[in-house]
Amino acid sequence: MDKKIVIIPTYNEKENIEKIIRAVFALDGEYHVIVIEDGSPDGTASIVKRLMEEFPERLFIIERKGKLGLGTAYITGFKWAVDHGYDYIFEMDADFSHNPEDLPRLYEACAAGGADLAIGSRYCNGISVINWPIGRVIMSYYASVYVRTVLGMKVYDTTAGFKCYKRKVLETIDLDNVQMKGYGFQIEMKYSTYKLGFKIQEVPIIFVDRKEGTSKMSSGIFGEAFWGVMKLKMRKIKPRKI
Repeated sequence: MDKKIVIIPTYNEKENIEKIIRAVFALDGEYHVIVIEDGSPDGTASIVKRLMEEFPERLFIIERKGKLGLGTAYITGFKWAVDHGYDYIFEMDADFSHNPEDLPRLYEACAAGGADLAIGSRYCNGISVINWPIGRVIMSYYASVYVRTVLGMKVYDTTAGFKCYKRKVLETIDLDNVQMKGYGFQIEMKYSTYKLGFKIQEVPIIFVDRKEGTSKMSSGIFGEAFWGVMKLKMRKIKPRKI
């Protein structure tokens, strides 16, 4: 059976973390979970450690000291997953904005559909977002239009954070040279995948804004992404040296 692991970065997710982990483990297909925990003062790590006693072979945690950024959290998870021989590596939020029941659809796009990277896309079938203010929907949608135009990448949801990678993609990308740390990280990873010649497929999902906990979104995140895309266009993307 293919080895599959879901990377979930957390900061103050005590309301969601147990429910999201149990939802993943309820799926068919033997999914594992690794939580990248950035020193949440609300006790998120303690909840995960308690669940690890119940799921000792399927649930793992890496604790970091303080908020070090979404991008570095995922890179930490990517490296761990590759080192531990996982075949399919997923990104997913802790807050149920990404529906765990869509994980098998992303997996199938890679395992059976020929994709090297499957993206849970809010925009490949119109706009599929629930509970966001209209201003945020417009900002997010046109941010993807801007990225697609500047980078020439045929991806509708360029900032999506719900994804499935085949291991060979993460082995090829030079993860130590990824420069954007916030949501721009999602753009940079997709662009690197695209420039290195891997096949990307978008899988339509419905994105539902979090019901519990606090959003980590800020205007600075969008600023990094805006200017980072211009710099990204100028960079030459090279595979990792083995």
